Amino acid sequence: MSEVPTPGAPARRLLEKIALHRPELRAWAMYDWANSAMATTVIGAIFPIYFSKVAGAALSPVEATRCFAMATTTSLIAVAILSPLLGAIADYASAKKKLLSVFIGIGAAATSLMFLIHRGDWLLAAALFMVANIGLSGSFVFYDSLLPHVARKDEIDRLSTSGYALGYLGGGILLALNLAWIQKPAWFGLPSGEHLTEAEATLPARLAFLSVAVWWILFSIPLFARVREPQRRLETDEQRGMSPARVALIRISETFRELRAYRQALLMLFAFLIYNDGIGTIIRMATIYGTEIGIDQGALISAFLMVQFVGIPFTFLFGALASRIGAKRSIFLSLVVYAMIGVLGYFMQSAKEFFLLAFLVGTVQGGSQALSRSLFASMIPKHKSAEFFGLFSVFEKIAGILGPALFALTITLTGSSRNAILSIVVFFVLGGVLLSFVDEEEGRRAARAADLATRPAS
Repeated sequence: MSEVPTPGAPARRLLEKIALHRPELRAWAMYDWANSAMATTVIGAIFPIYFSKVAGAALSPVEATRCFAMATTTSLIAVAILSPLLGAIADYASAKKKLLSVFIGIGAAATSLMFLIHRGDWLLAAALFMVANIGLSGSFVFYDSLLPHVARKDEIDRLSTSGYALGYLGGGILLALNLAWIQKPAWFGLPSGEHLTEAEATLPARLAFLSVAVWWILFSIPLFARVREPQRRLETDEQRGMSPARVALIRISETFRELRAYRQALLMLFAFLIYNDGIGTIIRMATIYGTEIGIDQGALISAFLMVQFVGIPFTFLFGALASRIGAKRSIFLSLVVYAMIGVLGYFMQSAKEFFLLAFLVGTVQGGSQALSRSLFASMIPKHKSAEFFGLFSVFEKIAGILGPALFALTITLTGSSRNAILSIVVFFVLGGVLLSFVDEEEGRRAARAADLATRPAS
């Protein structure tokens, strides 16, 4: 007698393969869908062009690029300083979700206020961009720290890559809508044609910024509804009665001392610091660099949109690849591709070449970042996940600081952005060399031993 297939079984098996088969897994991953609107429309595609051509209209193209790079650098420095303290407070007070909501609110509020930016308002634009960047980058400390609590050991790589893939899809959908009403405003009942006022001409782009804030908040709701706040670790006798901030400072010093016991996680952090410097520079500076060398606005945004949809299957592919060859080897593969992108970017002249580079970025961007997140999460103790991801955030932001800062410095010294593009290849080479020394299994054993040691006796 043949077995009757269970209704929905194929869909269930597919969800299991991509680690989205439980409600809390899907809810966690939806925050990638929510925040990617900010990453695509504001950081990557539309706002850099708007900053260069509208807000910074009184500046030269090179000066606009330099100001944008410095705004990025300043915001990331702020997050790097705050992340360890906030991560330790989140662990001590069981406040990961609460602090996540605070940073979402900060970021979404600043993004919505971008609607008020008009021609020549480059200082207001830079200030709002910095605050929005702080909101987004700060939220990742608490979001990423929930990963090892939500996913099991055998799910962590697949869930991390699935989150990035959903982020590409969500960010891509909103960016496509934004692009549609910017290029064809009449279809949406927006002002169009000749002889528009400045406010009318910029309305579609400013509405795009407003839509990001709404999208970000709306699709963050499932995480707060479905994902549990991890239980706090019992404090020591010495810590009872202390303020969360004081305990956080104590725990930060403990975490730095304890890093010696998690040598593989620490080595991973330094490797990530170096190669992510190159990745972050490409993500944050590609569009404004393309604007500077004269590539059409429509081509730039369309290429960025293509990255989102190319990234979906390739990010899932990296999750499957990690299951077969390991996260570390999969990251190596992505770094080889990134090095090629850096070399090709130096010689880029046309929109066709920009599209080729965008396609290559789409094949590796999501996988490299998702697997870096999951590899680190697998080598840290769960009970201190926010503290360690606070440190992860510091290293990530230092990378984000060094890349744009180098970009700005190179422009100042040479008057050209091309040398800065080529220099990022060094980051991928050195980062790959350091990553080769990371022992994944040793790191995971150290994390398991630490978690077992903190469990209460039954």
